[in-house]
Amino acid sequence: MLNPVHLRTLVEVVKAGSFAEAARRLGYTSSAVSQQISAFERAVGVTLFEREAHSIRPASAALLIADRGGELLAAFDGFEHEVKAMVQGLRGRLRIGTFPTASARIVPRALARLQADLPGAEIRLDEAEPDDVLPLVLTGELDLALVYAYDLVPRTWQEELTVVPLLDEALLVLVPAGHPAAKNNVKLEDLRDERWIASRDGTSGVTCLTRLCAAVGFAPRIVFRSNDYEVVQSLVVAGVGVALVPALGYKELPGTHAMPLRHKPLRRHVYVVHRTANTNPLLTDALNALRDACHNTAGGHMSRP
Repeated sequence: MLNPVHLRTLVEVVKAGSFAEAARRLGYTSSAVSQQISAFERAVGVTLFEREAHSIRPASAALLIADRGGELLAAFDGFEHEVKAMVQGLRGRLRIGTFPTASARIVPRALARLQADLPGAEIRLDEAEPDDVLPLVLTGELDLALVYAYDLVPRTWQEELTVVPLLDEALLVLVPAGHPAAKNNVKLEDLRDERWIASRDGTSGVTCLTRLCAAVGFAPRIVFRSNDYEVVQSLVVAGVGVALVPALGYKELPGTHAMPLRHKPLRRHVYVVHRTANTNPLLTDALNALRDACHNTAGGHMSRP
């Protein structure tokens, strides 16, 4: 029978890349970690690590076991917490991942409802971009996460995930209030000579912008970058450039004009994802709270799918 303590140690060694670092993270000695890995190898009947003088290299079997084992350990941790919560008279724990604009516009309403409906529940919030939170959902470190995908930058979803559409946002062109384009809905090619403010290189937002501009024959001249849409909008107000932002990232401010693209409306889609196998009883409450929050947020340039 496999020892779950040894399994946890193996998962940590694969993550850390060394026995010494795994020992530090787990609070063991390096010798104890080495002994546990050796015992695990005897139990499964295969060598899991190539050992060299000053390094180790995980075999393919170790990578597979660590990947599946991480899911099992996460499920066990969740079950253990549920048992403790039951014994202590609590309602359980919910770990939510989200991205910044959803944190500002959707999540507060959802959390307020969850706290009112589940006063004994422990709710944790972790904010990061979708590429960072999705792996945490898969490993069980998060119960669910809000993520987004652009029309021009679609996502593929792992088969272990359940994906629930929450909200569709229009992509809006932001220009200074006195800009000639502010009089009408604008065609992108009318802005080929503009200076652009965009999110950081490699993000879905800037990838969407460059693909959109390429489709009409130009590359945007990006002069400033920020992932904070308040900063982006402030730069537009200052007249130093124009921008393309999702509706959740837009606030009506004097000095700016926002409009969807003429003839080519584009959207960013907001989803909530969780592992299909996740048995956390609070998932249903969380999904209902997020749906209601999006219902209250919809309007203007945002709609329910």
